Amino acid sequence: MDISVVIPLYNEEESLPELHSWICRVIDGMGLDYEVIFVDDGSTDKSWAVVGQLARKDPLHVRGVSFRRNYGKSPALNTGFGIAQGRVVITMDADLQDSPDEIPELYRMITEEGYDLVSGYKKKRYDPLSKTIPTKLFNATARRVSGIRNLHDFNCGLKAYRSEVVKHIEIYGDMHRYIPYLAKLAGFHRIGEKVVQHHPRKYGHTKFGLDRFVNGYLDLLTLWFTGKFGKKPMHFFGLLGSLMFFLGFVAVIVVGVAKLYAMHHGSHYILVTDSPYFYISLVLMLLGSQLFLAGFIGELVVRNSQKRNEYEIASRIDIEKNTL
Repeated sequence: MDISVVIPLYNEEESLPELHSWICRVIDGMGLDYEVIFVDDGSTDKSWAVVGQLARKDPLHVRGVSFRRNYGKSPALNTGFGIAQGRVVITMDADLQDSPDEIPELYRMITEEGYDLVSGYKKKRYDPLSKTIPTKLFNATARRVSGIRNLHDFNCGLKAYRSEVVKHIEIYGDMHRYIPYLAKLAGFHRIGEKVVQHHPRKYGHTKFGLDRFVNGYLDLLTLWFTGKFGKKPMHFFGLLGSLMFFLGFVAVIVVGVAKLYAMHHGSHYILVTDSPYFYISLVLMLLGSQLFLAGFIGELVVRNSQKRNEYEIASRIDIEKNTL
C-alpha cells in the first residue's frame, strides 16, 4: 500500500462525497495504490451512512470506523493511524478546506526528500481575525517551546508522515495540535513544511471554539514537562524543592541572627514570630519539602512503571554467531 489518507470527521455529511471523489481523482492520476480511512467521531447527522454508501461504491479504497459518541479529533486520528497500511500516511480535515491536490507533493517530499513528517502551512487563511490572531500567537509559543522553529502552522490538519512515525506516537486528549512535537520527542527530527491552499468552508460550520487555545497552551505545557522530565521527575521537583527549602532555611537563620545581634547591642528588637519574614521563610521550607516529596513519589511511580526502560530504537546491528 502506497498511501493511506486518514480523515477524522464530525457532522460533515455534505462534504464527504465531494471529498472522496476529489481524493480518488488525484491519487488515481498518480498511479498509486491507496486507501481512504474515514473516522466518524460520533456524528449526529448522516455522515456514517454516507461513508457506508462510499464504501459500497468504492470497496477497494474506502474504509471506515465509527465511534459511539464524540471523543475528539485526537482519538479519531490515533484510531486511523492504528489501522493505516500505507507507507505514507496523509491526514486532512473533512470540511473541504484542505485540498487533496497537495497530496502528490506531500508524498514526494516524504519518499524522495526523506522527511519523516511534512506539515501544511496555510499562509493565506480565510478565517476571521478572532481566529487568525490567536492562532499566530499560539504557533509562536509552540515554536518556542518545542524547538521546531521551521513550522508556522502546528495545527494544520493537512500533514504527511512516514508510516513509522504514526506507528510510534500516541495521540490522546487534544494532542493532535502537537503531532510534530510528539514526533520529535519520539526521535523523528526530519520535519518539513509546505505552503498549502486554504479553501473557505463550503458546508456547515466550524466545530472548534476559542476554548481550544486555552486547552492548547495547557497541553503544550504537559508535553514539555513529560518530554523533559517524564522519566526523571526528581530532576524537576527535587531541584526546585531543594532550592526553596534552602532559601527558607537561610531566611530563618537571617531573622534569628538579626534578633540576637540587636539583643547583644541593646537595640530595639521584636519577637521572631512577629516578623513577617519568619512566616515567609517557613512557607518556603514547607513548599520545598512538599515539592521534594512530590519528586520522590514521582520517582517511585516511574520506577514501578512497566515502560520505564522502553526507548525508541531506530536501527540495530547484531553479531551473527556460528554454532557448531
